[in-house]
Amino acid sequence: MSSTAIYNNITAFQPQGYVSAANATEFLEQLSKAVRTKTDSIFLVDMTEVEFMDSAGLMALIKGFRLAQNLNRRFSLCSVPPSVRMIFELTQLDNVFEIFDNRDSFEASVSLN
Repeated sequence: MSSTAIYNNITAFQPQGYVSAANATEFLEQLSKAVRTKTDSIFLVDMTEVEFMDSAGLMALIKGFRLAQNLNRRFSLCSVPPSVRMIFELTQLDNVFEIFDNRDSFEASVSLN
């Protein structure tokens, strides 16, 4: 369902396929574990491989975001496919999440900080 990579104080988490009610619990467990166990101050969810996300998947992502906030970690998203981005825009969560067009633009923002 996902993979995790670490580089330059950044933990990147990459979910794959469908993130829906069918696997939202597993997704949240993996996301929460990655947020909790990594000591990096920056956490990136790279959505390149996500084909579909429903409201259950979105809620899991919100819970992961809140966990990161409680741990004082930066939580960002990148490469959100248009069909998934629409969900963020409809719910106005695009104003809550830090969303980058791609990993390069995310990395550029990190290097500026």
